[in-house]
Amino acid sequence: MPFLLAAGMGIALLFEGCGTPGAPLAPSLNLPDTVNDLAAQRTGDRVTLTWKMPGKTTDKLLLKSEIPVRVCRKEGSGACATVPGNLLLAPNAVGAFTETLPQNLATGTPRSLSYFVELLNRNGRSAGLSNPSVILAGQAPAPVANLSAKVIKAGVVLRWPPGSASEAIRLHRKLLTTLAVKPKTRQGLMAPEPEPLEQSLLVEPPAEPGQSDRALDRTLDKDVRFDESYEYRAQRVARVTVDDKTLELAGPLSEPVRVQVLDVFPPAVPTGLAAVATLGQAGNETSIDLSWQPVTDVDLAGYAVYRREGDAAWQRISPATPLVPPGFHDAHVEPGHTYRYAVTAIDQGGHESARSAETQETVPTP
Repeated sequence: MPFLLAAGMGIALLFEGCGTPGAPLAPSLNLPDTVNDLAAQRTGDRVTLTWKMPGKTTDKLLLKSEIPVRVCRKEGSGACATVPGNLLLAPNAVGAFTETLPQNLATGTPRSLSYFVELLNRNGRSAGLSNPSVILAGQAPAPVANLSAKVIKAGVVLRWPPGSASEAIRLHRKLLTTLAVKPKTRQGLMAPEPEPLEQSLLVEPPAEPGQSDRALDRTLDKDVRFDESYEYRAQRVARVTVDDKTLELAGPLSEPVRVQVLDVFPPAVPTGLAAVATLGQAGNETSIDLSWQPVTDVDLAGYAVYRREGDAAWQRISPATPLVPPGFHDAHVEPGHTYRYAVTAIDQGGHESARSAETQETVPTP
């Protein structure tokens, strides 16, 4: 009996031993997770970095305080040199950093320059550098001077002094306003889509080496909308191949040019005007029928018809409301008289085109 009791106590102690805590886990180093979406952009001599801060450590623990950030850059296989500047950023924040390149990196032959960011814990340790983001060091293209913008019916004509035939021009357009009142023809199902606040347009250098540099100094932005205001800036862009990769080296942005795109342009002048005289069966019912080619302007409201005899002044003979169809019946004519006609087009803003080429017709005598 004492033997059984001792055995039972041994088994109980054995089971109690199963609940004994094991060796303590190593404390977390609280290393912020590494950045993997670093992006760099150079404009002139300024470089801008952007990235997303992590929200957790490498141990998947939530980061709760601001994180020191170190920015460094290196050429080729050299050491990553720290860029001066103190950054403290919150977890999950959008990181941004801008520096002006030192003289030795802003001049000379274009070559690759890699940027990194490194996130540190309270002891100055990190989980490693971010992904590299590569730009070009070296001499940037010259700035664009005297950028100009002119509104025409087809859009905005942008001009700048010609530069190197191998450089492209990037135009940056910013929308400054939104449509306050939309024309009736653009409402409902045909209403235009909202415009992006910012857009860019790349004007490539001439495809043919023999083309004049003058081919670079003008382009037409056809995507503008009437009743809107825009701001334009331009920069020269060189493409350089380094280590079998083609990178862009962009010059500084030009001074801004602002334009208000107002519809002050009349519609196209009608063409193909023809006149045919008709003599009624009774001999006293005479008329002249006019016809012309339709004008295709999207904001066309209609037409106006003008008439004169000899060198007399032109008189409008159509109603005050613009004619919708491209034709007119003139019943107020007399046999034996010769009449000269011209037609204009009118848009929804009330702008009237120049008169068409005139035509003339003589009413026959019974």
